[in-house]
Parts: sequence; structure tokens; C-alpha cells
Amino acid sequence: MAMLIPELKRAKLDRVMLICVLLFCLFSLVAVYSATHSSESPAIRENFNKQLIGIGVGLAAFYLVARIPPVIFYSSCYGLYALLVFMLLIMDAFGIIAGGSRRWFEIAGVKIQPSEFMKPVLVMTLAHFLSVETHSPNRLRYLLMVFGLALVPFALVIQQPDLGTSLVYLAVLIPMLYWRGIDPFIIFVLVAPVVTFFASFNLISFFIVILLITAVLYLSHRRKSVFIGVFLVNIAVGLLSPVMWNRLHAYQQQRVLTFLGLVSDPQGTGYQIIQSKVAIGSGGLLGKGVLHGTQTQLRFLPAQHTDFIFSVLAEEWGLLGSLAVLLVFFIFLQRTIKIASSANHRFASLLCIGLMSMLAFQIIVNIGMTMGVAPVAGVPLPYISYGGSAMLTNMVVAGMICNVANQ
Repeated sequence: MAMLIPELKRAKLDRVMLICVLLFCLFSLVAVYSATHSSESPAIRENFNKQLIGIGVGLAAFYLVARIPPVIFYSSCYGLYALLVFMLLIMDAFGIIAGGSRRWFEIAGVKIQPSEFMKPVLVMTLAHFLSVETHSPNRLRYLLMVFGLALVPFALVIQQPDLGTSLVYLAVLIPMLYWRGIDPFIIFVLVAPVVTFFASFNLISFFIVILLITAVLYLSHRRKSVFIGVFLVNIAVGLLSPVMWNRLHAYQQQRVLTFLGLVSDPQGTGYQIIQSKVAIGSGGLLGKGVLHGTQTQLRFLPAQHTDFIFSVLAEEWGLLGSLAVLLVFFIFLQRTIKIASSANHRFASLLCIGLMSMLAFQIIVNIGMTMGVAPVAGVPLPYISYGGSAMLTNMVVAGMICNVANQ
């Protein structure tokens, strides 16, 4: 074990990562204050103070996690995974309901969201499993075990219901498997049913996707049994999509249908997207100025301090300000990939890739849904949206990446 992961020497924090994290904190404080200070509700206005405390606690966690011996990540992942799965299992009995979902425990007046903490713990667990030399990434049994680790929290969280968080658990799988060296054809086989599911909403789209899948299978020159098996699985997904669709809650179905343009609901589900697009478009090149965004200050934008925080930034900071935020995210993610590439052992490398994928997925989905190019899935913008558990989790993630950089 000591040979697999060496002890961490006391070293300086990665300068690039530290600067990015501090900039994220600044962006978050400015945006959350702008989004909450004009509210008539004292509880909403108090969220800025809570965010300030959350950032302070998060920075402390970031520093501590960056310093602890990395062997702790490797040795504790399965125990933490089991603990969080247990907490998710008892959520129905002991969790509290807020916003129509049962996602939190309340301890001494503090809300804790186990599903957020599961994100990095799942990545740690997958990195541990994938880093074992005796495991072959292209064997079916191996892949089933990998997917099983992700599907357990996925199944528990989607029932809360929390579609956005549950999708994060699946989003980290493909990048981590690819980084481990899985056959690209297997990645195609894994991704194809997801595309088929969404294409099945329209008969023409479904047939086009099936034709494309058939063409890829034919050109890949695989065995006839593989060809037939993959083909039939995708046909089955298309035929069974109504069953899977009915497993979603009504509001989740409405969000997807609105996004796909199959229904028009400007006063209901579509209202958030419409107001968000208005806010982003009205920001122009330079923005309206902090505290001067009309959509934000007049409270037209729902959930503006949480899931739609990017709309606040775009309206008040404009295109240039939004691009500056995106640039910091890009530098952060690119630096994480560089750290993963230079890591001196497989576990650390896979850990960084998994954490990068986790953050990248949330960034893309969050910004996409504020612009109307992705369904509203309840995914916060990492490091910027209001949320204590999310902020603490993201700071721990940054600390883990810095920990690997220090090796």
C-alpha cells in the first residue's frame, strides 16, 4: 500500500488551483448577494450570510484535505461509500422535505445533503476499483461491477426525487472508464441506449438513431452475436421507453417535454427558461452592472441564487463577464487534467479525471439549462450557486485535486 500511494510531503498549494478557487468564492459572494439582497423575505436575504459562512468552512476543508496523507482517500473510500448509501437508505424515514423533495437531514439546525457528499466518494470508490491491476476493464463482469457501484446511489437519489444529482453519478463513468483504457467500442455500446431513449420521443428520430447504430456496428466488423445483441438492446430501449418514462415524476416529465419542444408552457415549466434567456440576452456585452439587473432585482427569475445563478451573472456582468467566469472554469478543469496526466499512480490519476468529469458535467448542464439548451434538472453551478453541502463538497473536491498535485 505504501508503494502504491506515497505519503504526502508538506508542500505549497497548487497556485493555479488556489487562484481559481478564490475567484470562484468572489464570484459566488457577489452573485448570491445580488440575487438575494432585494428580496422581501428575510430568510432569502439571510442566504448571503449562510453562503459566506459556507465559503469560510469550505476554504478550511479545502486546505485540510489538500494536506492530509493521500493514503486516507484510498483506504477510506469503501467505508464512506457504505456509510452514505446507508444514509440514503434511511432518508425516507428520517429526512426532511424541502421544495417537494426529501434530500436532507437536519442536525442541530444544520441541513446536510448526503447525495452531494456521495459525488466525490463515488469517484474515490470507482478510482479505487479501477486502479486494481488484476482487473481487466473490457470484461463484462468487471463493467457490471463498475456500473453497479454507480447505480446503487443513482437508484436511491432519483427517488427523492433528484434527477440532476443522480445523473452526475452516471456522468463520471464513461470518462473514468476511457481513462482506464476501455475499448472505445464498449463506450459506444454503453452510450447508444441513452441516445436511443431520448430519440424514441419522436418516431423519425428513433429510426435515424437505429440506422446510425446499425452502420457503426457494421463498420466495426464485430461478431454477429455482438451485432445482434447491441441492436436488440437499443430496439428494446426504444420500446420500453414509455415504462422508464413513467418512472419519472410529473414535473420531471414536463421539464423534458418543454426542453424538447414537445409542449409549450410559458406560464409553468417554461417560465424559468424564458426568464433566464431574457436575463442573459438583456445583459449585452458589458452587462447592466452589479445590483442593476432588472430580471434579478425585480425577482422575475426563479431560483436565481441557486440553479439559475449564471443568469444573474450574465445579466449584470454581460457577455465579457460571463466569458471571464467560463475562462476560470476552463483553467480549473484543464489544470485538473494536467495533474491527472502527471500523477505517479493510477488511483490518483483516475481520481482527478473522475472529479473533473463530475464538475464539468454540472457546469455544462447548469449553464445549458439557463440558456435553454438543456432540460432543467436541478443541477447547481459548482462553487458559485448557493448551497452549504454543495459548496463544502466542491471545496473538498478542489482540495483532493491539490493533494494529488502535491505528490
